[in-house]
Amino acid sequence: MSDERPSQEGPATFREVFAQREYRAVFAASALSWIGDFIAKAAVTVLVYRETESVAYSAAAFAVSFLPWLIGGPLLATLAERHRYRSVMVACDLIRMALMVLVAIPWNPPWLILCLLFATTLANPPSQAARSALMPLILTGDRLVVGLSLNSSTGQAAQVTGYLIGAAIAAINPTAALLINAGTFALSAALVRFGVRDRAPAMSAEHRSHLLRETAEGFRIVFGTPVLRAVALLVFSSMLFSIVPEGLAAAWAREGAGGGLDTGASQAAIMAANPIGFILGGLLVGRAVAPARRLVLIRPLAVLAPLTLVPALLDPPPLAVALLAALCGFAVAGLLPVANGLFVRALPNGYRARAFGVMATGVQVIQGAAVLITGLLAERFSIPLVVGVWSAAGVLLMLLTAARWPSRAAIDAAVEAAGNDSGPPRPRPAGEGDGQLDNLPGEHRRRSQSVG
Repeated sequence: MSDERPSQEGPATFREVFAQREYRAVFAASALSWIGDFIAKAAVTVLVYRETESVAYSAAAFAVSFLPWLIGGPLLATLAERHRYRSVMVACDLIRMALMVLVAIPWNPPWLILCLLFATTLANPPSQAARSALMPLILTGDRLVVGLSLNSSTGQAAQVTGYLIGAAIAAINPTAALLINAGTFALSAALVRFGVRDRAPAMSAEHRSHLLRETAEGFRIVFGTPVLRAVALLVFSSMLFSIVPEGLAAAWAREGAGGGLDTGASQAAIMAANPIGFILGGLLVGRAVAPARRLVLIRPLAVLAPLTLVPALLDPPPLAVALLAALCGFAVAGLLPVANGLFVRALPNGYRARAFGVMATGVQVIQGAAVLITGLLAERFSIPLVVGVWSAAGVLLMLLTAARWPSRAAIDAAVEAAGNDSGPPRPRPAGEGDGQLDNLPGEHRRRSQSVG
């Protein structure tokens, strides 16, 4: 799908984006689901801790939402390609609504709560993959980039809002918070069902092969295409360091509390800073910077993001740490929506949900690994030293990534080739070809060979 706006024209406006009826429905449904999810996360940890008085159980209740992505995200996301996007989103919302009602039943044993939560989160990959694949069908040109920026900023705002509301409600009645989450899923399903046009599946029955084979094609198209691979490496690299202040906030606040802030306030300031910076950066860059300029800014912002955290080496007070985290979030917000918009436009129709599964799983794994590794390092060294050195290494990594960023001509060629692609190929009989790039669309195979 090519950008409909000339490169010299200004950015799309929020009014143009919200003028699309289907986008309004998807935006409202997503915001409701996100807020409900974070309310439930805050409530479940309280509920499980009250029942067990176990920090481990409470942490498991929080972490269980990441498991589906880690153990089968790309596979579950592939299911969205086989069915109508609207039907997938509605079905997933209704399933999650019913399961959250079951979680809210009083006196459930902790093991049953964890099992129900895990079953609930299994619906996240196909639902989010369907929404991601639907976006370029609703918004075109620069409106897609602005829409993705709005979604990202809203997701960050939903995290802050949901945690605050969830913690407040959970302190009084955790069950009520869980029922509120169930209600947000019901409203989300209704908004999608009546606000989004029904479309045929991206992958018709004759295009299907084995689910594992289709999932593998998602990995091949992401990492076998130069432009898509460059975007993937940029996104994954940015996740390696931007999550670290948030992940180490509790320990960092205990070590550096002062300057008029207690430990709790210091932790809250550090954890909230990155999402707030992301919101401001996404809205400002998405609205005030022209489309062509945003693409040019990807490389400097990629280097700037880890660079903002290097001053952690000086062991600043918590408020200064929060400021550094906010600046990092601002820089990441300036590059991620642009990179994501480029990614979906350079994907042939019929691979978007699968590619989303690959990217989302990679982000989850990399964020978890970054927090785990820096946390282990912080057991032996001071947190400011760990974060500062980790971020300095991130600057070097981003310099290498930026140096290998494709040219504008290569990007335009990839987007044009994706727009000319008719979708996934028919499965080949066993024994035909080598089963690798031969399974990709012809236009995509030529692009993989020609773009350097």
